[in-house]
Amino acid sequence: MTSLRLIILTFSGLLAGCSSLAGLEPRPPAPPVGSRPSISQRSVPLNGSGGQVLGSVTLRQGPSGLLLTIEGQEWPQGWHGVHLHGVGTCETPAFTSAGSHVNHAPAARPHGLMNWDGGPDGGDLPNVYAHADGTARAELLLPVTAASSLADLLDEDGLALVVHVAADDHQSQPIGGAGARMACAVLIAPAVAAED
Repeated sequence: MTSLRLIILTFSGLLAGCSSLAGLEPRPPAPPVGSRPSISQRSVPLNGSGGQVLGSVTLRQGPSGLLLTIEGQEWPQGWHGVHLHGVGTCETPAFTSAGSHVNHAPAARPHGLMNWDGGPDGGDLPNVYAHADGTARAELLLPVTAASSLADLLDEDGLALVVHVAADDHQSQPIGGAGARMACAVLIAPAVAAED
């Protein structure tokens, strides 16, 4: 009789477990890899003030923003400030045609990723380090929430990425003490580039 009672209790437990699972919705399957949008990308040259090529910037559009891959060559060793400027032109030798940082009124902010007084502005990016052999590599994400930067990339005067000769201290005004503009790349949105 004891073994019969044990069998009945076990069977009752199984039924209770099945009934509690009955209310759960099955997870929908993940979309097949082939149905996901392909990641478009575009590489543009990073030109020096003398017109020489000092590397490249590759832009890749992903689900959370725009990934910038910076690859430098023949840079002076050390840290270099990198900023987004509001006009997509890079006229040598000083690259002043790129204008100032992306920083729109009335929501304009002071310069500096480490500025506690309302920074950073829309053009502020982390520094990039160049090694003794002159090479530099970095990946920087412009998140979807950085709407002003992404919108500037698609507007009619575009956007430029400017590399400076010195490090950005991320606080000093107006550009963190980063010095002269050493290199410049005209950024072109991958989606626009695909139509060329």
